Amino acid sequence: MGQFDWFGKIGATPEAVAVLNDQPHLFTILIIVLIALILQCVLHWYIHYATMKPEQKKKKEKKGEKKGPEQKR
Repeated sequence: MGQFDWFGKIGATPEAVAVLNDQPHLFTILIIVLIALILQCVLHWYIHYATMKPEQKKKKEKKGEKKGPEQKR
């Protein structure tokens, strides 16, 4: 009984569970890569948001105000 037997309950094949029990560093590498990809996506979003021009940013509308031709005077 290895430490990665719970992977079998979520759909992993017996061969995959055997590999993880034999080489647990693969699971650690997988987690590190996933965290790095998530951090990279957050960094890309922040760079995109921080470098937007002021006219590209959405402005909050006050309640009761409408924009466009529907507005009556």
